Amino acid sequence: MIAEIGHFALALALAIALFQSVVPLVGASKGWTDWMRAADSAATLQFLATALAFAALVHGFVTSDFSLRIVYENSHSAKPMLFKVTGTWGNHEGSMLLWVLILTLFGGMVAWFGRGLPLGLRARALAVQAMIGFAFLAFIITTSNPFDRMLPAPLDGTDLNPLLQDIGLAIHPPFLYLGYVGLSMAFSFAVAALIEGRVDAAWARWVRPWTLAAWMFLTIGIALGSYWAYYELGWGGWWFWDPVENVSFMPWLVAAALLHSTIVVEKRSSMQVWTILLAILAFSLSLIGTFIVRSGLLTSVHAFATDPTRGEAILVMLACAIGGSLALFALRAPSMPSEGYFRPVSREGALILNNLLLAVATAVVFAGTLAPMVREAFDGTRISVGPPFFDLAFTPFMMVLFAALPVGSLLPWKRGDLGRTMGRLWLAALASVALGALAWALGPDRGGLVAPVGFLLAGWLVFGALTDLFIRAGGRRFSPARLFGLPRADWGRVIAHAGLGLSVMGIAAISAWETEDIRVAKPGDAFEVAGYAITFDDVEQGRGPNYAYERGHFTVRSGGVEVAQVHPEKRVYPVQRMPTTEAGIDSGLTRDVYLTIGDRQEVDGVSGWAVRTYIKPFANWIWIGCFVMAFGGALSLSDRRIRVGASARRPAAAGVPAE
Repeated sequence: MIAEIGHFALALALAIALFQSVVPLVGASKGWTDWMRAADSAATLQFLATALAFAALVHGFVTSDFSLRIVYENSHSAKPMLFKVTGTWGNHEGSMLLWVLILTLFGGMVAWFGRGLPLGLRARALAVQAMIGFAFLAFIITTSNPFDRMLPAPLDGTDLNPLLQDIGLAIHPPFLYLGYVGLSMAFSFAVAALIEGRVDAAWARWVRPWTLAAWMFLTIGIALGSYWAYYELGWGGWWFWDPVENVSFMPWLVAAALLHSTIVVEKRSSMQVWTILLAILAFSLSLIGTFIVRSGLLTSVHAFATDPTRGEAILVMLACAIGGSLALFALRAPSMPSEGYFRPVSREGALILNNLLLAVATAVVFAGTLAPMVREAFDGTRISVGPPFFDLAFTPFMMVLFAALPVGSLLPWKRGDLGRTMGRLWLAALASVALGALAWALGPDRGGLVAPVGFLLAGWLVFGALTDLFIRAGGRRFSPARLFGLPRADWGRVIAHAGLGLSVMGIAAISAWETEDIRVAKPGDAFEVAGYAITFDDVEQGRGPNYAYERGHFTVRSGGVEVAQVHPEKRVYPVQRMPTTEAGIDSGLTRDVYLTIGDRQEVDGVSGWAVRTYIKPFANWIWIGCFVMAFGGALSLSDRRIRVGASARRPAAAGVPAE
């Protein structure tokens, strides 16, 4: 019965989305206030109906209702309760429902907290948001019904993919979707502005908080996914330029560019056309990512669907959304010229450079990601575009961006003096060079210039951010009261830039200095890796809630002193007959000791287990930096000037009432 209520709620949400797509738009074009205000109520009702459907699906997983096909195919009675709940979105149908739930949540938040928006702009934005919701709700109901029944009901399920039965991947998708889908709000505001024919500073102030929230959640989601791959898959890497990783990374890059371009629109009334285009492209890349992982083009733990009819349906939606918005952009963009004027050496010029570098970097990732799929579609030839290509083609643009970022942050608006600005950064430059020299002197030389250059750029970002903070607090007339009285948006920007530097340092260190050892070992063996003495103590066999395991016990010593006990596991899930590797990691601020244990093997007459050992310097700084960036975004978002968009409500345009 509850499943049927959920199914009905989906159909109700679809009807409400259709109403919300049409009535507010007509009202905005005619100037009918009541019709425009109907968008607020409709957005709330659409969210409530979708939330009811999602709650009904969660209930099916929690109660192990195996009459639901989706529960039968993705759950099991022996599965821990946490993974029963998170199994709701560990599949195509449930994840699509979560996708739409977040979409309607963002629409509802505009209705609840957007009272300061001009009524016409709000009505049009909510109507565009509802069009997206209508398309995806129709897709779910017609091709991906999560409430499809199986009669008679099976006695038990086939279990969830064991790789997804992990707390990291349990919370990774919701954060990722909050970022992916959050960009729909910037898209809706952009299309609404194109329909209205006006992009001004007030519009930029309203787009910025939604973009910032989406970028913040996307940062957390990507970091969680990267860390999950690091400790769960057992291969020891944190990023592999996999297509599924890339389709998350591209919207993040464009969202970062969009965040910076909205500042120029708000402060200087420039770059309106470019900013609109970025808002369209950011969400378009999210839609392209949705198509790639759900069309059957990829075989991956992240790829939910292999049914080509679903991919065709998503492709049609993608073509309508992207094609329609770009056609509207082409029609209206020429009538929206920029008003501000500035010199190349200025804050505006630096932000344009920032945008160009991020855009080109995104294009590189886009080309490298789609090239194998396009080639295979044309002539059936399978090619591989992997880390060597991306490292060579992507990294130089990022290095230029990192070098320019501290300088651009200190340049004044409209007209700047590069020499004077660099003069303010001399101490940061000196400290950065010293940090790079220290990396050169203390680190192994097998990484070449990777570590010294990486540490230099990391220091430049961190020390440049601190210099920015120091100057805003008075410089030579530094005042602690002025420092702590700075707006939270300024603190957030500085912290986010510093977090980027911390991640760069971690990436450089692990890329240059990582040590790997692969051997067959048996209990009692001792071996040394990068100065650490490691003893293989024992192998223990046992059973978990829904798996069997072999757990290795290793003692790690440094200088004769025990520093850690590490316990990697090899698990086998009997329902799916699938093994997984659980790395044993002793984490620290300066290094990770990382071990995995594989299958029993015999090499040259020696019987033992395959053991991989990695010493990973500063690995955790990669994710620390990501969470520092996200914290900076959250701190900026807490600044009321950004959170509510316009600090003071401006008069609405003629003929468009405001509330």
